[in-house]
Amino acid sequence: MLYFAPWKATLIAVLCVLGLVFTAPNFVSKQTAEGLPDWLPHKQVNLGLDLQGGSHLLLEVEASVVVQERLNALVDSVRPALRGKRIGYRDLGLRNDAVVVTIRKPEQLELALEEVKKLSVPVQGNTVSGIAGGRDIAVEVVNDNQISVTLTEDAIRERRRSAIEQSIEIVRRRIDELGTREPTIQRQGDERILVQVPGLQDPERLKSILGKTAKMVFRLVDVTTSPGEIIAGSRTPPGSDLLESDERNADGTPANMYVVRKRVMVSGDTLVDSSATFQDNMPVVSFRFDSVGAKRFGDATAKNVGRPFAIVLDRRVISAPVIREPILGGTGIISGNFTVQEVQDLSLLLRAGALPAPLKILEERTVGPALGADSVAAGKIACIIAFIAVMVFMVLSYGVFGIAADLALLVNLFLIMGALSLLQATLTLPGIAGIVLTIGMAVDANVLVFERIREEVRTGKTPFAAMEAGYQRAVGTIFDANITTFIAAVILFVMGSGPIKGFSITLGIGIITSVFTAVTVTRLMLVLWLRRRRPAALPI
Repeated sequence: MLYFAPWKATLIAVLCVLGLVFTAPNFVSKQTAEGLPDWLPHKQVNLGLDLQGGSHLLLEVEASVVVQERLNALVDSVRPALRGKRIGYRDLGLRNDAVVVTIRKPEQLELALEEVKKLSVPVQGNTVSGIAGGRDIAVEVVNDNQISVTLTEDAIRERRRSAIEQSIEIVRRRIDELGTREPTIQRQGDERILVQVPGLQDPERLKSILGKTAKMVFRLVDVTTSPGEIIAGSRTPPGSDLLESDERNADGTPANMYVVRKRVMVSGDTLVDSSATFQDNMPVVSFRFDSVGAKRFGDATAKNVGRPFAIVLDRRVISAPVIREPILGGTGIISGNFTVQEVQDLSLLLRAGALPAPLKILEERTVGPALGADSVAAGKIACIIAFIAVMVFMVLSYGVFGIAADLALLVNLFLIMGALSLLQATLTLPGIAGIVLTIGMAVDANVLVFERIREEVRTGKTPFAAMEAGYQRAVGTIFDANITTFIAAVILFVMGSGPIKGFSITLGIGIITSVFTAVTVTRLMLVLWLRRRRPAALPI
C-alpha cells in the first residue's frame, strides 16, 4: 500500500494537473475563455436557470386536437368514398365525437359499410404504452340506415402519445435553433412539457416561437366571392374558408381578409429547408421542398397561372401572391411587411417543423440575471466557509496528516470543477449544495484512514507498519460507504428531473473524485513525507 511505481505517481500527478487545467477557464470571463486557442481547454461550467437567469415555461399539449383532426379527415374521406360507388347519402357530419352518415337506400347499406371500413388505418402496437394495435376506427350501423364511425380507444391513445412525443422533439428543435445552451426539455405528466432555457432573457420571443403550431399550407384564393360580401352576411361558398391576414392594424384587427379554398395544394410537411434572406432590400423567407413537394408545387402552379394563391400559416394568410409562371425548381420566397426578427422566427419555425397540436402555456417564470448572480455569490460563500472550516478542523485534529488531507481536498475541488467543465454539465443551485456536501464527504475517507492509523500506533507499531495497516484496513470500508452513496446518486439522476439531476451530478462526480484523492493523492503525499522525514513516531 505504501509503494508507488514511478508511472503510477506520474499518472496521479498528471490527473491532478489536468483537473487544474480544465478548471482554469472558469476563473476568466466568457469572452476570454472563448478567445483561447483551440488546443487549450476553453469550456466553462454551464450555469442552470437558477444561477444564470432565463425562462421557465410549463406547456400543455392539446392532444385532443389531433383526435378531432382525424375525425374531420374521416368526414372528408367518407364523401368521395360513397360518391365513387354511387351510394346515396345525407346528413354527413360529426355528432358526439362520431362521424355519422345516413344511407338513402337500405340495399346499399352493406356496400357503404365495406367502403367506410376501407378508410381505416392500422394502429401501431406499443407494449410499453399498452396499445395492442389493430385498426383505428370502429364502424357500426345505428337507427337501421345510419352508419356511425368512431375512433377506437387504442387509436385515441396512440394519437395522443404520438402528439406528445412529436411536440417534445419539435420544441427541442425550435429551442436549439435559438442557439441556447443546455436547455431542459422534459415530459411532465401525460400531456405537459417542462421547458427551461438558461440565459434567455426574452421570454416573449420564446413564447411566440413555442406557441405557434406552424402548420403551413398553400391554398388557392377563391376569387368568386369577396371577403366583404361574407362579412356583410353572405354565405361562405362550399369548400372555402374566410381567413384573416397575418398582418395587423394598429388596433390589432386584421389588415385584410381572404376567401381561400379548403383544398390544400401543397402541405408544408414537404419543406426541407428555410432561411431568412433579403430581396430588393426587404427581409423575406426563402424555402425549399423535397422532391415530392417540388413536384406537387410545380404541378399546382403550372395549372393555376394567373390565379392568386395563399400561403397560410396556422389559419392566417401571411402572403397571397399571383402565380405569374410555373414554379418548377422546388424553391420559393415568402414576402410581406416583415421585420428582420419576424423572418428569422418564421424561417426557424419552418425548419423545425409543425407541431401536431397547439401548446398552451400553463406556467411562466423569468429568472433575472441579478437573482442568478446573487445565488452564485451565496454559493461561493458557502463553499469557501465550508472549505475553511473543514481545513481548520483537519489541521487541529491530525496535524501534518490534516495538512495533506486539506491539500487533497483542494485537488478534489479542482477535479470536480474540471469534470463539470469537460462534460459540459449544468451547475444548478442544488448542484452547489452537492459540492458543499462533497467537501465534507471528501475528508470522511481520510478521517477513517487516520483513525485506523492511530489505532495501529497505539498498538506499538512502527510508523511504516502503522501507515500500511491503517490504509489496508480502511480502504474496504471507504469503497463500501461511497459505493452505496454513488448508487443513490445514480438513482436520483435517473428518476429525478431538473434541480434533482443537478444535485445528483455534482454528488456523483464528487464521490468519484473524493475517493480518488483520499486513496491515492493523500496517500502519495504522506508516503513521500514519511520516506523523506522518517520520523520516529507519527504526529497523529
